[in-house]
Amino acid sequence: MPLKETEIEKFKNRLEEMRRQITHSLRGSTAEVKTPDEATGYSQHQADQGTDDFDRTISLEVTSKEYALLKQIDRALEKIEEKTYGICDITGEDIPIPRLEAVPYAVMTVKAQEKFEKGQL
Repeated sequence: MPLKETEIEKFKNRLEEMRRQITHSLRGSTAEVKTPDEATGYSQHQADQGTDDFDRTISLEVTSKEYALLKQIDRALEKIEEKTYGICDITGEDIPIPRLEAVPYAVMTVKAQEKFEKGQL
């Protein structure tokens, strides 16, 4: 059963808010990773440098995952514009509303997502 306009508008607002939050978070994370540590110098202990490098690596990993999530959100917003939101990209079946409520950027049914993740599609 296709989604009603009011439901789509609710999901659109939620996706746009998620997008704003992630974009804001990415700005901070990206700046943090790019900015060299002011305390870096010859007097700093090697263990401290290792910790800083580890922290920077974790920040890069988080940033990478946020970019991937942002891409999924953008795809869901694109589907809203295309009038295909709530329809699985793979099977063409309706994505159940409980799934969209849990994962508003979902573009596949659970079954299709599982097959995709297992490399069966």
